[in-house]
Amino acid sequence: MKAPMRVAITGAAGQLAYSLIFRVASGEVFGHAQPLILHLLEIPPAMNALKGVAMELDDCAYPLLKGMVLTDQASQAFDGVNWALLVGSKPRGKGMERKDLLLDNGKIFVEQGKALEKAARDLRVLVVGNPANTNCLIALSHAKAVPPERFAAMTRLDHNRARAQLARKAGVEMSQVTNVTIWGNHSATQFPDFLNARIGGKPALQVIPDKAWLEGEFISTVQKRGAAIIEARGVSSAASAANAAIDHVKSVLTPTPAGDWFSAAVLTDGSYGVPKGLVSGFPVRSDGKAWQIVPGVEINAFARQKIDASIKELQEEKAVIQGLL
Repeated sequence: MKAPMRVAITGAAGQLAYSLIFRVASGEVFGHAQPLILHLLEIPPAMNALKGVAMELDDCAYPLLKGMVLTDQASQAFDGVNWALLVGSKPRGKGMERKDLLLDNGKIFVEQGKALEKAARDLRVLVVGNPANTNCLIALSHAKAVPPERFAAMTRLDHNRARAQLARKAGVEMSQVTNVTIWGNHSATQFPDFLNARIGGKPALQVIPDKAWLEGEFISTVQKRGAAIIEARGVSSAASAANAAIDHVKSVLTPTPAGDWFSAAVLTDGSYGVPKGLVSGFPVRSDGKAWQIVPGVEINAFARQKIDASIKELQEEKAVIQGLL
C-alpha cells in the first residue's frame, strides 16, 4: 500500500468543489492504487456545510480515503499537501467593479500563497477560482519556497469547450480534435486557437473551411460560454469546471501523446513575445513529471492581435494588484 497523498481543496463546501471532491476521493484522479487524505478548506460561515460534505464522503465508504482535515485556516489546510486545488474565490457581486473583485480575491490568495510554503516539497497547485490567472500570480508570488513552475491557472475548461465546438461543427468524435490552445487570460479576451488545432490529424481549417465561423462565432462562443451557462441555468459552471480541473491534473501527471499538447496558464518566460511576470495561457506538454511550453507554434497576424489583446488585459489586472505582489 502506498503512503497517502494529501490533496487540499479550497471552497470545499461550494458548488464546484461538490462536483470535484467525490471524484477525487474515488481514485479517478490520482489512481485507484493511491490512498488519499483530503484537506478541505472553507470560510467560517460555511464550516457546517463542509461537515455535511464530510458526512457524505464517509457515507460513500471510499476505500482509498484514509482521512480528512476540515478547517477554516489556510496554514492547516496546506500543511504537508502534495496537490492544492484552489477552487474557492469571492464571486463578483452585483454592482461590484472588476478592480474590487481583483483586490478582494488578491488578499485571499496572498494568505494562501504564504500558507502553501508549509506544503510538501513535491507540491503542485492548480488555481481554479476566478480571476484565475491573476489569483495564481499572487499566490505564487507569496509562496517563495515553492518553485513557480509548480503553479498553473486553469484554462482547461476553455480548452474543452473549444474542442467540443470544433468536434460538433466537423461532425466528428471529440477524440479527433487535438492541438487546441487557449492563449492569454481566462476571460472573455482569451484566444481559442483554431489555426493550429487539428481534426483527425488534419488542420482544422481544412476540415472546417468556414473561416468566417472560425474567426467569429467559434471564438465568441468559447469566450462567452460561461456567461451563457449562467444565463441558461442561473448558476455558474460547476460540473464542467470540476471535470476540467481533473483533466488538467491527469494531463500534468501523464506524458502528453506525441504531437499533441494541452492548455494551461503558467508563469510567462518571454515565450511567444508575452512579457515575463504574467500568468498566461500557452500550449503545454508534460513528461509526467514536469511541463514545458511547446515551442515553435505558428502565430499569424490574426492570432497575434487576439493574443496581444488578452495580454493587455492581464497587464491591466497586474497593475491593479501590484501592491499585493
